[in-house]
Amino acid sequence: MERHEALEIVKKQLTDHRYQHTLGVMETAIALAKQYGADEKKAELAAIFHDYAKFRPKEEMKQIILEQNMPNDLLSHNTELWHAPVGAYLVQTEVGIDDEDILNAIRYHTSGRSDMTLLEKIIYIADYIEPGRIFKGVEEVRELAKHDLDEALIEALKNTIQFLLKKNQPIYPMTIDTYNALMMKKKGESVSE
Repeated sequence: MERHEALEIVKKQLTDHRYQHTLGVMETAIALAKQYGADEKKAELAAIFHDYAKFRPKEEMKQIILEQNMPNDLLSHNTELWHAPVGAYLVQTEVGIDDEDILNAIRYHTSGRSDMTLLEKIIYIADYIEPGRIFKGVEEVRELAKHDLDEALIEALKNTIQFLLKKNQPIYPMTIDTYNALMMKKKGESVSE
């Protein structure tokens, strides 16, 4: 699928503001893919479609989570997490993209997961650091992303976890698993399944 076709499809699903965010994620993902040797076309498509389900009604997303046997613990955590796995499902069923690398990059762009692929890391970080993002800690993650994707991911996860703790919000277990896996890798240990 060509870029212009993908952007036309996704533009209908997003607000103008979110579409601008998507363009920023796309450019950032392509740059990171070039830098780290990932497939640029897959990075482009995953970035374009990462928020495909962002504005779907909560009830529709809940139904898809239940009907598709997605992890039920999603339903007991912040609804902001839902658009990622639901988006992967809808991109496959509505758009017809069935490349697992692309779908997984969409699926895990909010929660992360242990043993993330390079493409998954790129989409997670691109979503976090795209030029339109302005919040405390984003500059540090942008700097880290220039040199070490794992370090950038660790810092982004720490920021997210601290933000949720300050808001007295529960932290999705896969986010904790992602952080732990990266820290274990950094220390040269493996995470037991």
